[in-house]
Amino acid sequence: MKEEKVPFDFEAFAKQAAEDLKAGKPMVGKDGIFTPLLKRLIEASLEGELDAHLDQTRKPAKNRRNGRSTKNLQSPLGGFEIFSPRDRNSTFEPQIVEKRQHKITSDIDAQILSLYGRGMSYSDIQQHLSEMYGLEVSDGTISAITDRIIPQIKEWQNRPLESIYPVIWLDAMHF
Repeated sequence: MKEEKVPFDFEAFAKQAAEDLKAGKPMVGKDGIFTPLLKRLIEASLEGELDAHLDQTRKPAKNRRNGRSTKNLQSPLGGFEIFSPRDRNSTFEPQIVEKRQHKITSDIDAQILSLYGRGMSYSDIQQHLSEMYGLEVSDGTISAITDRIIPQIKEWQNRPLESIYPVIWLDAMHF
């Protein structure tokens, strides 16, 4: 399966998310508002892991990319399809979403969002992964993952915001 690499349009995502919120669409679950963002973060993390793996295995074995395969994932944010990268020698073992894993828990959702959204240092990310999941990830792997994600996160953080966000707060006491 060949997929065109199209940059994620955070501005369009933000506009669509605002419209979906106004329409009463759920934030999580099947067809949730934040599901496309999670999909994008997982795919970029897998690409970063493969980059680090190829840097370690390329010279002796002449390993290289070998396309992508589709994988259906189920998460608390809903079901979605991701494109998981492959290598020529089939030695790539992803850790964020392992081979033959089709369900991710809310712990991994929280992990992905917290790692990139809070601006944690590489050593903090490494410690977080080790404590929560028992994953020993090298600085190079973390660097490769964050190098792919951080520009997209910065773009989203610096997006233009609406000048007015109407909020209605209702409070009542009934006896």
